[in-house]
Amino acid sequence: MKIFVGSDHRGFQLKKKVDGELQALGHEVVDVGTDTEDTACDYPLIAYKVATAMRHVPGGRGILLCMTGIGHSIAANKIPGVYAALVYNKEAAALSRQHNDSNVLVLGSKFVDEPAMMEIIKIWLSTAFEGGRHLRRKEQIQNIEKEFSK
Repeated sequence: MKIFVGSDHRGFQLKKKVDGELQALGHEVVDVGTDTEDTACDYPLIAYKVATAMRHVPGGRGILLCMTGIGHSIAANKIPGVYAALVYNKEAAALSRQHNDSNVLVLGSKFVDEPAMMEIIKIWLSTAFEGGRHLRRKEQIQNIEKEFSK
């Protein structure tokens, strides 16, 4: 799977570890930045890069890392067709895929420790969308997107 990964300066160290672990699992990783933890950067630009890039790759996914994940999730969800889920545990990761078909995972290092983070990522990557009544709800969200993209 092709996965676009990005972080702000607060998630930089974690991003390097996540990139390596994803590659070890056989995924194609595209790191969109930031490239340093020494200089503050603007998270909306990173969220935009991940969200727009993964949108153009069928089956592609995105992962965003920062301190809380809140800003990244708000910014990424502004892009039509992007369903970014801010997740703090394994159950939420599974449900974000099963019920919401999330395609961008957002993690905050302040609330999720590093070992749990990789477990969350593995669960999120391996969980399928259930469809059924959840598909109807996803379609309702897509209709809202269409209304505001006119």
